[in-house]
Amino acid sequence: MIKLIKNTFYKEKETKLEIIRFITQAEKLSFGHECEEFERRFAKWQRRKHCVFVNSGSSANLALVQALLNIGKLHKGDKVGFSAVTWSTNVMPLIQLGLEPVAVDIEFNTLNVSSRTLKEVLKKSKLKAIFLTNLLGFCDDIDNIKKLCSTRKILLIEDNCESLGSVYKDIKLGNFGFASTFSFYVGHHMSTIEGGAICTNDEKLATMLRIVRAHGWDRNLSRIRQREIRTRNKVNSTFYSRYTFYDLGFNLRPTEINGFIGNKQLELLEEIINKREKNFYYMASAIFKSEDRFLPLKFDHLDVVSNFALPVVCRTGKIREELVRRCIGKVEIRPIVGGNILQQPFFKKYVRRIYLENPNAKLVHENGLYCGNNPELTKKEMSQIIRIFIQT
Repeated sequence: MIKLIKNTFYKEKETKLEIIRFITQAEKLSFGHECEEFERRFAKWQRRKHCVFVNSGSSANLALVQALLNIGKLHKGDKVGFSAVTWSTNVMPLIQLGLEPVAVDIEFNTLNVSSRTLKEVLKKSKLKAIFLTNLLGFCDDIDNIKKLCSTRKILLIEDNCESLGSVYKDIKLGNFGFASTFSFYVGHHMSTIEGGAICTNDEKLATMLRIVRAHGWDRNLSRIRQREIRTRNKVNSTFYSRYTFYDLGFNLRPTEINGFIGNKQLELLEEIINKREKNFYYMASAIFKSEDRFLPLKFDHLDVVSNFALPVVCRTGKIREELVRRCIGKVEIRPIVGGNILQQPFFKKYVRRIYLENPNAKLVHENGLYCGNNPELTKKEMSQIIRIFIQT
């Protein structure tokens, strides 16, 4: 069986030995130097000014939405667009925190929202923001989406949990919006076992994210920011300051173990991305020649394709069912992320108003699937995947 995930980390044996040494020598394992060092290094790698490290990509989404509410960029009841094909916890924070989620359909040949599908929604609903998912290493015309959002005064934020390292028109995905979220879950591009981050160039947002991450207090802020917030709130720094809660928050902190692993894996990230991209092109170049079986997937507009899975959308449900059968016991497969979120039970339970039906998302939900693309796939394994997918 060719698994979606082969190992917990890239170069797992060496990494585990380094973790053992670190744990036995570390003075503390709660949030500290390793996490802060990872934030500094990841921000530099992503080419953003600020990175806030949290305990998962889902927590990153939750923290970002809460922080935007706290600083007044969003308000309860605002309509926020989201990609109709995404992961559940891209949408759940919108519902949980009192916003109105509005699904935006995707283009079936890129699996992502385009400026065209966004314009269709804007004919029906005025959005305050859009939480755009860059799905599975791809994007559509995100530069035009950014221009459209700027013209309409719509706040653009990106869920980049599935596209770490992808580049479009010389810009890394995750750098088009006001802020972006990332996941370092074991099955994603770079593993810290569990982990996530939010990146932004806005200092006010970064400060609030650190407050949201840690109960609403200021303990992980710089001394300058601590003095500012304590002075503004007339807090006695010698006694009450460590247990004063300034705004709404959670406990979303990662551990030093996560930070240490992140720092080690960050050294390997370019190699990981290069291998995944080569794997993807090797398999895609053969699989998508089967035009009678699969809908075309457009990715030649990307400078770098960085994904952890290879998706296909079958032309019919019958072809998809047959492919699922062929993969049993041989290749591990999954639906394309969360599929059409409008068809998920939680969405039907909590969201009453649907502005558009999203036929492309429905098509992907019903006829799509993906197999894993990890950096340790062998040529033999990739050839087997190709044979199974194209029936040779």
